[in-house]
Amino acid sequence: MDILLQLMASSSLAAFAGLRAWFPLLVLGLLARDGYAHINPDFQALTTTPVLIGLGVLTILEFLGDKVIAVDHFLDAVGTLLRPLSGAVLASATLTGLDPTTSVIIGSLLGGSTAFTVHTGKAVTRAKASLLAPLHLGTGNVALSFTEDIISAGGAWLVFHHPVFAFILAVFLVLLALLLIVFAIRTGTKIFHFLTGRRVPPAATS
Repeated sequence: MDILLQLMASSSLAAFAGLRAWFPLLVLGLLARDGYAHINPDFQALTTTPVLIGLGVLTILEFLGDKVIAVDHFLDAVGTLLRPLSGAVLASATLTGLDPTTSVIIGSLLGGSTAFTVHTGKAVTRAKASLLAPLHLGTGNVALSFTEDIISAGGAWLVFHHPVFAFILAVFLVLLALLLIVFAIRTGTKIFHFLTGRRVPPAATS
């Protein structure tokens, strides 16, 4: 895999880590352990049995907890740190065509920022869905959670079978997250002005 494909794979895995912190790490560790994926030697710990068991347990807990409204907001709060960290580790571990120091630097910047963007878009979407919980009785949050599971699992599979398609999906995910963040900011500003009795000044006309 040349460096371009490695960059695509690393950024894609990081994007999917923005939805699920542990599952992409588990997949990468299992594939690397069985020789189906190559990772940076500095991250060989991901292939050890204790780490894989721990990642498996964390994956199950995240999968189950994300289906409960109160728990999923806690996971999103904690995920503000953990998911970018997971994205940074995934990206750094996947960049095997660079020296270890460069891999960690580029992986941390690329993977951390990508995962953080997707995570933030996910978090604001869940917050909006929770506000409407009295209408959908929590089913909306569960549907969103299963959708995220499918994207994260399917995306991780694509990375190692069709990396270009995985990258396209990851780019779409990042762009969608950015749109959701902008929408949330604008909506929040309007609500703030409404609650405080302030009016948004009209746009200047020429």
